[in-house]
Amino acid sequence: MVQETYLITGAGTGFGKGIAFGLAEQGKKVIAGVETMSEVSALEKEAKEKEIELQIEKLDVTDPADRERAWTWDIDVLLNNAGISEGGSLADIPEERLRNQFEVNVFGPTLLTQKIAKEMVKKQRGKIVFMSSVSGLMADPLSGPYGGSKFALEAFAESLSKELQEFNVQVATINPGPYLTGFNDREFEAWRMWRDNPEERIFDYEQLAFPYEQLEPEDVIKESIKVLTGETNDYRNVVPKAMVPMVKKRQKELWDKKYDENLGERHELVQKSIDIEPATTPVKGIVNKIKDKL
Repeated sequence: MVQETYLITGAGTGFGKGIAFGLAEQGKKVIAGVETMSEVSALEKEAKEKEIELQIEKLDVTDPADRERAWTWDIDVLLNNAGISEGGSLADIPEERLRNQFEVNVFGPTLLTQKIAKEMVKKQRGKIVFMSSVSGLMADPLSGPYGGSKFALEAFAESLSKELQEFNVQVATINPGPYLTGFNDREFEAWRMWRDNPEERIFDYEQLAFPYEQLEPEDVIKESIKVLTGETNDYRNVVPKAMVPMVKKRQKELWDKKYDENLGERHELVQKSIDIEPATTPVKGIVNKIKDKL
């Protein structure tokens, strides 16, 4: 049987790096796509030190030349993991930052997927997985730009799964909750790149932080590998699973929500963004209680 080739985008850091290394440690043939050439060098050095064999390629999903080169590779399993997080109120975020959020999280991955999907259709097999988020299933204040991009990605993934099923191409999503990779905290630091007039902002972003306690990322890496290798065949994969009831509850609440309720009151998550310290993790020993409350 021919060995499958896995392409992991955004493999320079965080979940992507952990998943790429984890698959390679299992003996899988892995192409680790990273955004910059400096990341290629750094990852090659680390792989060599760990005696892990994987192919490392520059793959900025927003770069048409990089996408064209990636289309020459014979891919059996694609994980669209590359992404960024732009935090801030939708009333404050500058246009170029909002557009960049969608370029990286939605348009780049979708355009990369197009020709890879067509090759999978020709072969009548393949798997396409989107690294989404619980933020693609429920929206929080001050995370609208990121959540909006993930909601769009959820729609794209659902449509694609229905379009490709007759060609035996599998599609799935992975929806991590709050995990401590630095990604979430960078979301609430993105405002530092804004070129706007701070005096015109509604919120003081110096005072805000990611409003959830964050868990260690190993669970997401393990569950993602299960999805990619077929150990699980669930279409939607929320991690941790303890968040599923909360997500479903939040979705259901919108059907009963009135647009004039709670006016004049600060939302509880805005207040928590003010109160919480950055990079906060659950106290050891109460992790399961934290998961249950998420």
